[in-house]
Amino acid sequence: MLLDAVPLTFKASDGVEVARAQLAALKAPPELLPDLRIEDRTIGYGDRTDIPVRVYWPPTAAQENLPVVVFYHGGGWALGDLDTHDHVARAHAVGADAIVVSVDYRLAPEHPHPAGVEDSWAALQWVGENAAELGGDPNRIAVAGDSAGGNLSAIMAHLARDHGGPSVVFQLLWYPSCIGDRTLPSFTENANAHILDDDVIDAFLSWYVPHLDVSDHTTLPINLAPGNGVLADLPPAFIGTAHHDPLRDDGALYAELLSAAGVPVELVNEPNMVHGYVSFGLVVPAAAEATNRGLAALKKALYP
Repeated sequence: MLLDAVPLTFKASDGVEVARAQLAALKAPPELLPDLRIEDRTIGYGDRTDIPVRVYWPPTAAQENLPVVVFYHGGGWALGDLDTHDHVARAHAVGADAIVVSVDYRLAPEHPHPAGVEDSWAALQWVGENAAELGGDPNRIAVAGDSAGGNLSAIMAHLARDHGGPSVVFQLLWYPSCIGDRTLPSFTENANAHILDDDVIDAFLSWYVPHLDVSDHTTLPINLAPGNGVLADLPPAFIGTAHHDPLRDDGALYAELLSAAGVPVELVNEPNMVHGYVSFGLVVPAAAEATNRGLAALKKALYP
């Protein structure tokens, strides 16, 4: 009923503003949102000086030395912002009992790849240096994100490892794109799926990486397809996938590759879910249950 009420499908020819309006229309009921301390800021690190973020503090008595989750929203690297994923960020703060820093990275097509990666990395480095000022523990930082945000989170785990910090101890990847192989069976099985179908995927890629030939996933750069990188010594991961999602097998394959490289990983495929289920947790009980599985893994990693 929900999916019929809020169709989310478009083509590249419709234009990015049409797509953004469709996502922005999916607003969470305000009366269902947890009441948290929240602060909007503009941060900078290195060459990036004007990145909007929204900081959420959990409803806990402790206000110092809390773990920090850097959250990257989904939307195909072209849609979404601090508002579209406000309820998702709040859920992570409550579910993980952690400070959440939600990052408003630059979007395509105005800012194609790798602009979003650069902003995401600058924000993570800023958190690494300023966690204590927020009341956070710089040694307990996690990255989390849904869809394109899951892709960015996985990339951030690579960058943090390769640069000797910040100290990322966990990666929570919700239905991410990490491999980029559209010949995987789930892309055919779910070509006309709700929320994410072939037309939507084509639009996102045409906006985000217009300069890249994405037909051979093995040639894609690591800051687009982290599955092409060295995976050893990455932080433990939880990967949540949805059965009725083109990206299902992408997430499963990334989990398999991480495990083969010695990285602890928990893969949970939700048999009744579609792409984007974390966004529906406030109104769909089964989506809430699925979301809570990942949040429980995140909290366990942050409070060992």
